[in-house]
Amino acid sequence: QVQLVESGGGLVQPGGSLRLSCVASGFAFGVNHMNWYRQAPGTERELVARITTTGSTNYADSVKGRFTISRDNAKNAVYLQMNSLKPEDTAVYYCNVPTTNLWGQGTQVTVSS
Repeated sequence: QVQLVESGGGLVQPGGSLRLSCVASGFAFGVNHMNWYRQAPGTERELVARITTTGSTNYADSVKGRFTISRDNAKNAVYLQMNSLKPEDTAVYYCNVPTTNLWGQGTQVTVSS
């Protein structure tokens, strides 16, 4: 079964950290770029970070210097390390294979005191 499963979300105070994970199955993970998106209530889904098959990364300006995307092809996993979290980072976070309709179910991140 082709799927992406995210985990690692939760409630964290401003300034805190979380590490999201996305485990892929059913397709050749290592030959695909991977994205992390997020969607806050009432807003469009926003691209947060991308990692290519060679490990090159790109970030939205709003998370540069705070978030780090990485991948472990041996584990078919992509990660999003989120530091210095802000209330405006509150959203459902999704992993995605670019140019496909393959999405995970999402994991909720809430940043609040």
